Amino acid sequence: MIWESVKLALRAIRRNILRSVLTLLGIVIGVASVIALVTLGQGATDKVKADLTKLGSNMLIVRPGSGVPGPPSGNEPRTLSDRDIDALRSIPGVRAMAATANKTVKVTSGTDTLDVQVTGTEPGYFVAQDWSFSAGGPFSEADVRSGAALCVIGATVQRDLLRGEPAIGAVIRVAGVTCEVIGVMNAKGQSAFGSDQDLTVVMPLRAFHRRIAGNTRVSMAVIAAETPSDVRPVQLAITEVLRETRRIQPNQDDDFAVRDMTQMAQTLSSTTSIMTGLLSAVAAVSLLVGGIGIMNIMLVSVTERTREIGIRLAIGALGSQVMTQFLVEAVVLCLLGGMIGLALGAALAYAGSVALEVPFVINPGVALLSVLFSGVIGVVFGYFPARRAARLEPIDALRHE
Repeated sequence: MIWESVKLALRAIRRNILRSVLTLLGIVIGVASVIALVTLGQGATDKVKADLTKLGSNMLIVRPGSGVPGPPSGNEPRTLSDRDIDALRSIPGVRAMAATANKTVKVTSGTDTLDVQVTGTEPGYFVAQDWSFSAGGPFSEADVRSGAALCVIGATVQRDLLRGEPAIGAVIRVAGVTCEVIGVMNAKGQSAFGSDQDLTVVMPLRAFHRRIAGNTRVSMAVIAAETPSDVRPVQLAITEVLRETRRIQPNQDDDFAVRDMTQMAQTLSSTTSIMTGLLSAVAAVSLLVGGIGIMNIMLVSVTERTREIGIRLAIGALGSQVMTQFLVEAVVLCLLGGMIGLALGAALAYAGSVALEVPFVINPGVALLSVLFSGVIGVVFGYFPARRAARLEPIDALRHE
């Protein structure tokens, strides 16, 4: 019975092919929009998570300056002192820790020059940020204490400054200071904030202070917890230790900020998911518009086929059979639109993921739900025209011109 109704529905669709295609457009556009937006949103969320993971696992960043939002006070924040850094080293549950300072300077090799962010730090920096090496390795604690003019460079610096030449043993000039390259870090690509993580030069902190910065300021400390479960206890311990070493009274706000990169990743992912959901909800409205179009065309179809319905009823067809025929026709129309929309949405999502450089991740559940929802649209909006057809009186239907 159902199969016969499906065949009749396909025959009716072929008989009015142009009208059927125009009717499908609302469903096609709705499903395609939902699939494309959800897929791109999921890809963007995955990219944000992956980019933040590149910064280091279980990592906390400690910066001077109030963590309370609001306009700047006008006073320069008190930097992290040696006493603060030494106190942070004693916190349990820490896998790696490093004090760092940064400055953007010109780095030169021969006639080539790049504007590079130079980081002065300690060996724990490479562990905390999960840096691996394609050549050479990091400097040691002894190099930091001696203030040796050694450099570790990123992949972009090797490519653009050294022109891909072997870097180990090469000599570059950092803000006019001669520096020997002892390591090249593996490429990480862009960060979640759009900066090139590989456009970097890292050198021992003491050498950076003496030769590049001209001061002993520490701009931040990077701290990696042993395990994900240690992140929160370590964060609380950092706050407690720094409030004590910086002599902050109980009624005073912190003059430093401790940022959990895992929480930042979750916040950014949550924001991306909310925006995707809102856009998908707007796109889903076109499904309802498409459903109204289906109902309109089915009502027209019932009117056009009134005599056909009357003949079927006169020769013994039941009202339920007539109702099933028109209901199946509406569902078939919507399912066809859903499947076409799924294919179109996947193609648009793939093109968007290539253009935006985000992963192409189709959610099978969302794809299946979109097609099923288009079928539900057919049932809901096809019910009224089908019921109207089933309630026609045979005599009145046969008299219809």
